[in-house]
Amino acid sequence: MYEGVVQDLIDELGRLPGVGPKSAQRIAFHLLAADPADVRRLAHLLVEVKDKVRFCSICGNVAEEAECRICRDPRRDPAVICVVEESKDVQAVERTREFRGRYHVLGGAISPIEGIGPDDLRVKELMTRLADGTVTELIIATDPNLEGEATATYLARLVKPMGLTVTRLASGLPVGGDLEYADEVTLGRAFEGRRRLDV
Repeated sequence: MYEGVVQDLIDELGRLPGVGPKSAQRIAFHLLAADPADVRRLAHLLVEVKDKVRFCSICGNVAEEAECRICRDPRRDPAVICVVEESKDVQAVERTREFRGRYHVLGGAISPIEGIGPDDLRVKELMTRLADGTVTELIIATDPNLEGEATATYLARLVKPMGLTVTRLASGLPVGGDLEYADEVTLGRAFEGRRRLDV
């Protein structure tokens, strides 16, 4: 344990996701050794982010205005919505440059162990968006883990009566991966998602 404010800083840094006690200590001592102007700039940005950034009123993505840039873009296809868990997932999909529709950010995934149910996510907002009949396809791009699968199944069942095309991102073997290192679920998904080779 360190004295006073140093320990307080380590404790606060340790509350961040993915930052354990040793990482928190390393970051704290990095900040202590850093140029004061750099630390002030970081502190200013943290406050500015909290003051300026909000969530898009349509899709739930991070935005500095009432609507995010993707929802404001008239070139995006309003008939296709890609459902993701978090805003960072929007950026991952955008990097592919393959998707030209719109998004819906749930704000997490169903996880009974953590006490997160459908009412804790932006499911009602999604249903409101689907109600007017504009959307014809719902792409469910939740994480390929237990929580993501539970969320995908729940959403697929929920929207089934609406007659939408509901698709799930394919998952399987990564490019450059070896079969011997793939777990059973990943390999099973790769078999399910196999495609025809036309040569």
